Amino acid sequence: MTIYCLDDFKAEYEKLKKKDSYSSLEKDIIDHFFDKDVTALKAGTRLNNSDDSPYIKKRLSGSGGFRVYYLLIVKNENLYLMFVHPKSGSLGYDNITDESKAALYKKVLACIKTNDLYVVTAVGEKLVFTKKEVLSKK
Repeated sequence: MTIYCLDDFKAEYEKLKKKDSYSSLEKDIIDHFFDKDVTALKAGTRLNNSDDSPYIKKRLSGSGGFRVYYLLIVKNENLYLMFVHPKSGSLGYDNITDESKAALYKKVLACIKTNDLYVVTAVGEKLVFTKKEVLSKK
């Protein structure tokens, strides 16, 4: 499984990681998304009706934890992290609007076409983001 993310996800993740109250975010992401099979990654609230490329909202750390929005392309075993937000704490808020969900979906499809993505890897207990164009030029 290759895991990618949008710049929206990376920016929000980095903002949250600076806050002590969100210190579990990195571990929660690694625990949920890395070294998992496709069936486990399909778990969550479906935002579309596709089995081949489900758009999912996933709860991490329970009802007051984080929400992660992602697209899973089953046949290619690619996962695209689109956005993350906390439900509680100083930066917490309710779920994003339907318009925001639709905009994220359109953006991820455009970014897949243009390779405007980050590859996300877990090195030990740290997430590493590498711009996809950089990798393809090597």
